[in-house]
Amino acid sequence: MFMKQALNSAIRAKSHNDVPIGAVIVRDGHVIARGENQVQQKKNPTLHAEIVAINRACKKLGTKFLDDCDIYVTLEPCAMCATAISLARIHNVYYAADDVKGGGIIHNARIYDTDKHLWRPTVIQIPEYADASATLLREFFAARRKNKNGE
Repeated sequence: MFMKQALNSAIRAKSHNDVPIGAVIVRDGHVIARGENQVQQKKNPTLHAEIVAINRACKKLGTKFLDDCDIYVTLEPCAMCATAISLARIHNVYYAADDVKGGGIIHNARIYDTDKHLWRPTVIQIPEYADASATLLREFFAARRKNKNGE
């Protein structure tokens, strides 16, 4: 249910020409905040879906820590977002598709694997949404390549 809402946020990102990634933050079974990539829309490289959702959740709850919250993300978070998730002390990270090139948790940076990380959330993949998320991303980048080739 929550990952489906994250996918809807990803579709919103696509509607304003941002990479279709969405995030939802949940507390006690209720959605606290949603986020979608806004990098292109707001011309800010830090406005990934996770960061947008974290900012909204902190503002709504009036706190800097979200240790009683979970985040659902359509793609494995990058190193920047994984660090932000740790700094916000989010309890669980649920993600749909692996990010072999840019992932920061399971692939590449693997930032939670170091002894120096102060907060390590539990990370769980929800594979039944992996295909839908990956397809959305593949179609987005295929269309972008096609447009750059003038077709």
